[in-house]
Amino acid sequence: MFDALSASQFVSLFRSVAPYINLFRGKTFVIAFGGKAISGPFARTLAYDANLLAALGVRLVLVHGARPQIEEELREKGLESKTHAGYRVTDAATLDCVIDAVGSVYIEIDALLSQGLPDTPMANSTIRVVAGNFITAKPVGVIDGVDMQYAGVVRKIDAEGIRAQLRIGNIVILSCLGASPTGEIFNLAMEEVAEATATAIGADKLIFLTDSQGVSDNQGQLLDEMTADTAERLITEGGWLSPDIRRYLPCAVRASRAGVGRVHLIGYNEDGTLLLELFSRDGVGTIVTRESLEILRDARPDDIGGLVALIEPLEENGTLVRRSRELLEREITRFSVVEHDGMIVGCAALYPYTEDQAELACVAVHPNYRRWGYGEKLMKRIETRARAVGIKELFVLTTVTAHWFRERGFVEKTLAELPEEKRLVYNLQRRSKIFAKTL
Repeated sequence: MFDALSASQFVSLFRSVAPYINLFRGKTFVIAFGGKAISGPFARTLAYDANLLAALGVRLVLVHGARPQIEEELREKGLESKTHAGYRVTDAATLDCVIDAVGSVYIEIDALLSQGLPDTPMANSTIRVVAGNFITAKPVGVIDGVDMQYAGVVRKIDAEGIRAQLRIGNIVILSCLGASPTGEIFNLAMEEVAEATATAIGADKLIFLTDSQGVSDNQGQLLDEMTADTAERLITEGGWLSPDIRRYLPCAVRASRAGVGRVHLIGYNEDGTLLLELFSRDGVGTIVTRESLEILRDARPDDIGGLVALIEPLEENGTLVRRSRELLEREITRFSVVEHDGMIVGCAALYPYTEDQAELACVAVHPNYRRWGYGEKLMKRIETRARAVGIKELFVLTTVTAHWFRERGFVEKTLAELPEEKRLVYNLQRRSKIFAKTL
């Protein structure tokens, strides 16, 4: 039985993920992971989470590699492991090891996704898993004078065949093996298969499970998001990046530029990272997008719902003056907003009172995003809008953020220095402090 607190937490959590369930239903995700993820301690719960996504209506393609399993096969047979230019030099004997290793990994994944014990999250599951000849490959050829032999690259993805399986509710599994039109088998890079597949089928998300939490800067700090251009620069500069990130990041950049909506890089070394990344606002890894997730723009009528959700908590605790929905609708053109990944996370408004004076009002940023500098960006945007119409002084009334405005060039003023129209509606009970800034 739930106690009152845990019941409340459960209900709140369940409600918080509902928007994502609605958003993801019918969307296509490609999830790519290497052999280490399957041999690690969380392979079973990864299968649970993939099964959960499919049950929620997400169309799933799983792409797996087998690098450590291939290395083990080579060691057992006394064969040397050779790589060149990021590819495994694959002679006939090595190819046999690759086929054996990939086959064993596939069987393990198939078994994990077929669990159905009553006391597991996959009880009563009826999700089907399919594999097939969806990948056409071609040889890499000779690189720097080295004959790569059976090392290959993707030539074509049978996008329609994959989509057909996804439409009837099957999970599609792809490996790092592909056949040529002449029937030869080639060893492919898993990350390139994932990239090519996500691009060909127009995936909404490409998710790489990696050996690190995500992409970090040179101080070891996780980068929540980056554009493809930023990621490309990091590829050449990021000597500190983990081996998986160095392999996967170029594919993330190309996939993003080719139209894949979001590319996520998250760790496989902790339980539940896939769900935390997808069903929480901030996630736990790094997102690569073609353009920035952050959009600073003028507000539109269809932003009213987002504005209400943003400012209501601040109105209730007295930080902001209460505004009705009808008032917001009438004054929507006065607002600027910050949109992050489709959610309104910040707003500010400009209210002219005289030819020279205007008010900076309703400055609000969602608590989870205040560390990102959105308040200052909104203030600067309002300043730019004010200058454009000839405003010389911007004033603000605040009860709790006086120091924030002081630090940004505002100086304290008296009530007598406000425009007459504003003085007449000044709320003496709130006793707001008055600050102004010359533009």
